[in-house]
Amino acid sequence: MPEEIDKVGNVSQQRYEQIVAALREVVEQQTRGSFTIGDRALEIEPMRERGGQHAAPGEELFTVRQSLFRLAEDIGLAYKTVESARWTASRWPKDKRQKGVSFRVHRTLGQIENEAERFATIAKPPAGKTRWTVDEANRRVGRQVERPASPQEKITAIHTLARDEDVAAAVTTDFLKRSQVAAKVPDQDKVRVVEEFTRDDTVAVTAATGLLRRPDVAFKAMSDDTARHQVNHAQVERGRQAREHFEDSSPVAPAVRHIDRTVEFLDLVTACHSFVAAAGRAVPGLRDRTLGEDERTIVHENVAKVRATFSELRSAA
Repeated sequence: MPEEIDKVGNVSQQRYEQIVAALREVVEQQTRGSFTIGDRALEIEPMRERGGQHAAPGEELFTVRQSLFRLAEDIGLAYKTVESARWTASRWPKDKRQKGVSFRVHRTLGQIENEAERFATIAKPPAGKTRWTVDEANRRVGRQVERPASPQEKITAIHTLARDEDVAAAVTTDFLKRSQVAAKVPDQDKVRVVEEFTRDDTVAVTAATGLLRRPDVAFKAMSDDTARHQVNHAQVERGRQAREHFEDSSPVAPAVRHIDRTVEFLDLVTACHSFVAAAGRAVPGLRDRTLGEDERTIVHENVAKVRATFSELRSAA
C-alpha cells in the first residue's frame, strides 16, 4: 500500500477536511447556543448605560450581577460565561450575526465601538483570508494574538511571558549570551544596560577591573580627564589608607617612622650641601661681571626665596 504523503497529524488530508467540516457545524451550534444564552440573559437584564455607554463586562450594577449569578447557577454555567454571552449578544443584533463565524470572534470584534464599522468589519474577512480567525480578530482590535507573526507581536508576547521579574532576568541573561543578539543592540542601550547591571558596587568593581585589564579599553578610558583624575585620586587614597593601616596595626611601625625621620634629615642635609656647593661654584664667576638690571632683579627674587626657605628651616630646627 503506497504511503500517504499529504497528512495532517495522523490523518490524511481528505480525512482532515471531513473532520473540519464536521467540527465547523459543531462550532456553529455552539455559537448559536452562546447567543441564545446571551439573548435570554439580555431578556432578564437588558443592558443599562453607565457613563454614556453600555456597561462592559465587570461593570454591571450590583442588582444586575445578582440576577446573572442566579441565572448562571440555575443553568450550571460560570457567571463570567453568562456575563460575556449577554454582553456579546448586545453587540450583535440577530440580523448582524455572521454564519460561519465563531462566537469568540463575535465577542472579540464586539469591542469595536462604532456600530457601523463593527458590522462592516465582521462581514469582510481580512485580506487574503476566507474567514475570520481568533488571531485575526485580536489583531483587528489591537489585542495580543495566540500565534504571533510580526516582530512587534513576538515582542509583545515575550513581554507578556516575562512579566515575572525572575523570568525576565533569566530570559535577559539567555539573550545576552547570544553574541548575534548582543551585537544588534545599539551602543547607547548597551551602555544603559551595563550601568543598570553595575549599580551594585561589588559587580561594578569586578566589571571595571576586568575591563581595565584590556589595554585598548584602559587607554581609551584614561583619555577621559574625569576618569583619569578619579583613578589618580583612588591610587593616592589607597596609598594613604594602606599607610594608615600599617601605622595603626604593624608592630614595626615605630621603627619605620624613626627611619623615615632619619631619611628626611639626610635629605635636608644633602639639599643644603648641594645648595652651598652650587652657589660656591657660581658666585666667584660673577665677581668680575656686571649684571644687567633684569639679571639683578632675577637674582634678588631668587635670593629672597632662598632666605624665606632658610627662615622656615631655622624655625623648624
